[in-house]
Amino acid sequence: MATPQFLKTLKPFKPRIVESMQGYNSQRFLKDLGAGVTVGVVALPLAMAFAIASGLEPQTGLFTAIVAGFIISAFGGSSYQIGGPAGAFIVVVLGIVNQYGVANLIACTLMAGALLFLMGLTGLGSLIRLIPVSIVIGFTNGIAVLIALSQVKDFFGLNIDTIQGNFFEKNWALLQAIPGLNWSAFLLASISLAFLFLWPKLFAALCKGRTESVFPKMLQSVPGSVILLLVGTLVSFGLGLDVETIGSKFGEIPRSLPTLALPSIELASIQTLIGPTLTIAFLCAIESLLCARVADGIAHEKHDPNQELMAQGLANMASPLFGGMPATGTIARTVTNIRSGGNSPVAGIVHAFTLLIIMMVAAPLAFHIPLAVLSAVLMFVAYNMGEWREFPKLKQYSTIYKVIMLATFLLTVVVDLTVAVQVGLVLAGVFFIYRVSTLTEFIPIYLKDEDRAKGIVAYKIYGSLFFAVVGKIENLILNTKKSTQVLILDLHQTISIDTTALEGLEELNAELQRAGHTLVFCGLNNQALSLFKRSGFAAQLLPGQIQEDFSSAILHAHAISIEDQAGA
Repeated sequence: MATPQFLKTLKPFKPRIVESMQGYNSQRFLKDLGAGVTVGVVALPLAMAFAIASGLEPQTGLFTAIVAGFIISAFGGSSYQIGGPAGAFIVVVLGIVNQYGVANLIACTLMAGALLFLMGLTGLGSLIRLIPVSIVIGFTNGIAVLIALSQVKDFFGLNIDTIQGNFFEKNWALLQAIPGLNWSAFLLASISLAFLFLWPKLFAALCKGRTESVFPKMLQSVPGSVILLLVGTLVSFGLGLDVETIGSKFGEIPRSLPTLALPSIELASIQTLIGPTLTIAFLCAIESLLCARVADGIAHEKHDPNQELMAQGLANMASPLFGGMPATGTIARTVTNIRSGGNSPVAGIVHAFTLLIIMMVAAPLAFHIPLAVLSAVLMFVAYNMGEWREFPKLKQYSTIYKVIMLATFLLTVVVDLTVAVQVGLVLAGVFFIYRVSTLTEFIPIYLKDEDRAKGIVAYKIYGSLFFAVVGKIENLILNTKKSTQVLILDLHQTISIDTTALEGLEELNAELQRAGHTLVFCGLNNQALSLFKRSGFAAQLLPGQIQEDFSSAILHAHAISIEDQAGA
C-alpha cells in the first residue's frame, strides 16, 4: 500500500541523544555528570521563584523543571538545551491564572504542547526563525520590565493582595501601598540584589592569591543565587526578621512528584482558551529555538529546530499531568551547562534527577526561604534577560526597525504580550511590503530613433510584481500616449508575479487593445510563464505578444508597425 503524500512531508522523530551516544564513554559521562549537577543547583531557586511569580506554588516550578527538563533533554534536537520554567512565562502564566484559573492553565499547556509537537512534525520549526529580531528584542525587553514590576510587592514587602486590572491600575495600587512597606523585607531584598550584582567581584576577591586552593574551585561551581538563598535564609531566620517566607505563604514543599492525574477539560471552555494556548505555544517556540541558537553559537553545533519543537511539545503535554506549568528552553541554564562541561543531552537528564534528589532530601528547608530574597533573584534575572543596550543603539537603525521594536516593547508592557507580537508582526509585514514595493522599478528603455518613430515604447521591470505595485501598472495606462503603437515590457529581471499583479497586466492589455495599442511581453522566467499559462492569460494573448527576449520583441513590434501602416 502506497504511503499517503502528506505523511511523506512529515519530519522524522530523531532525538539528538541517539546521535550523541555514538562513541559515548565514561570520560564524557563524568563531564555531563558534573555539568548536570551544577545546572540542577542553578535551577533550584529559579524554578521556585518563577512559579511563585506566576501565581503558583513553588513546587510547581520544581515539578516542571524535573519532568519537562528530563523530556526536553531526552527527546530534543539540541545536545545542550536545558528546559524548565522560564522567566518569559511569568507574565503569561500569571495572566492566565488570574483570568481563567489554574485548571484552565493546565488545559492551555496541554493544548499548547500538542500544537508545538504538530509544529515540529510538520516542519514549522524553521519558520519561527523568520520572526524579525526587532520583535524578539521588543517583547523580550517588555517581559523583563513586567517581571521586575511583578516583584515590587515582595521586594518592598507590601501588604496587598493580588492586584487585578490593567497596567496603570496595577502600578497605581503599588504606588499607593509604598508608604506601608516592610523595611525588613526591603533591606533584605536590596542587599540580596546588590550581592547578586557584586558576586563576580566578590568571588574574584576571595580567590585572589588562592589559585592552588581547593576552596575557589568548589566555590566556583556554586552559583551566586544559591549562595544568596542559603545566606539570606540563615540571616532572616537567625535574626527573626518579620518577612514573608515560602512556608508562611505556601506551606511545606512535598518530597516527591505528584501522581499522574488527567485534568478534566470542559469542551465549552476550549474556545475561550485558544488565545492563551497560542500565546504559550508561540512563546515556547520562540524561547526554545532562540536558546538553541545561542547554544549553537557557543558550542559550534547545529540543532534540529523541528525535533526541538516536538520535544517541547511532549514536555508541555507531560508537565501539567504532574502538577507542572509551561516549560521551554532556558538560556541561562543552557549556557551554564555548556560552560560546565556538558557535552550531550545526558547532562540535562542529570540536571532533572539532581533536582528530584534535592527535593526529596531538602524540601523542608525551603520552608524558611524569604520571598524578598526570591524577588531579588527575579529582579536580577529580569535585568540579565533584557537587551537594554539595544535602546541606545536605536539611533543607528532605520525608522522601520525603531517603530517595530518600540511598538512591540510598549504594547508588551502596557497591553499584552499576544497583542504586542500580533501588532509587531503586522507592522513588520506592512513595512516589508512597502520596502519591497519601493524596490520594484519600471525603468524606460532607451530606444533608437527609428524605433521611437514607429511608436514603440519599452520598459524594463526590476523586482517583484505583486499586489503592492499594481498602482505602478495602472500608471502605464495613464502614461501611454496616443502615438504609441507597441508597449514592450521586458520581464527578464522580474523575480516573480502574483495573481493580483497578473490581473493588473490583464487590465493593461485590455485597455491598450481598446485604444488600438499592442502590449508585448519578453524575457519571462519560468514562474511568470507558468502563471500566464495556468491563469489562461497566455491563451487570451495574440500570437507574438510573448517573446523570448528583447531583440525578438523589437522585431515583432516593427512587424506590427508595418502591418498597421499597410492597413492604413
